[in-house]
Amino acid sequence: MADNSVIVNTASHPGISIIQINRPHRKNAVDSATAKELYNAILAFEADASQKVCVLTGTGSTFCAGADLHQVAQKKDNDAPGENLQPVNGRNLGPMGPSRLMIQKPVIGAVAGYAVAGGLELSLLADIRVVEEDAVFGVFCRRWGVPLIDGGTVRLQAIVGLARALDMILTGRPVESKEALAMGLASRVVPKGESLQHALDIAKQLIAFPELCMNTDRRSCYYSAYEASSLEDALSYEFQNGSKVISKEAVAGAAKFSGGLGRHGSFKESGKL
Repeated sequence: MADNSVIVNTASHPGISIIQINRPHRKNAVDSATAKELYNAILAFEADASQKVCVLTGTGSTFCAGADLHQVAQKKDNDAPGENLQPVNGRNLGPMGPSRLMIQKPVIGAVAGYAVAGGLELSLLADIRVVEEDAVFGVFCRRWGVPLIDGGTVRLQAIVGLARALDMILTGRPVESKEALAMGLASRVVPKGESLQHALDIAKQLIAFPELCMNTDRRSCYYSAYEASSLEDALSYEFQNGSKVISKEAVAGAAKFSGGLGRHGSFKESGKL
């Protein structure tokens, strides 16, 4: 990519795309060009059948400090409100890039340092957030009158619950890793400097599992959380889509178990915990 504001590595680990925001001089804050690069990188990951899992992270010691307020501050007082911001139209480009996407394959976030404001919103795209022990989440943009328009008010409450989401959103207060783990915002907490390696270890586990089944179950979870009109609708979606997997993967998997694999909770031959 021309200015290297986003680095994509698909070569180091087969089947795993590592997408890194690379603006350390701005604490990986996202400007409009970076947002587009990040959006295109996620779309390329989705479209590449050889890539099974994405690890989303930032270079240096910060995940993402949000939108680049230096760029926002350059707007003139008479600029039209929301200039260059496009309304939601399906899966189109959001202000932070891929924030409007329901990404079609697993995403693991490796979170170091700050994941705040729009950076918090980007972290919410991940299915699993591996968080370093000194990491901080927060709606820090509360201080400056910058609203959450990249899914923060939508995804955060689905992940941590309405009361906890409102506490974070209204106060803008910092949430450190221990509290983030307790509320479900962090999936796992790891030592400083180790989030990327732990995220890669999880990604390697995921690509060892039968892919269709895993992605079908994943999609059903998201349908239930965001799209289902009722419990019956969610259960029906789960059954209709899950039943299609039985002949394609479940029968063969059951035969492996019957043949002796996977006894006593072993994950050998089917991914490792």
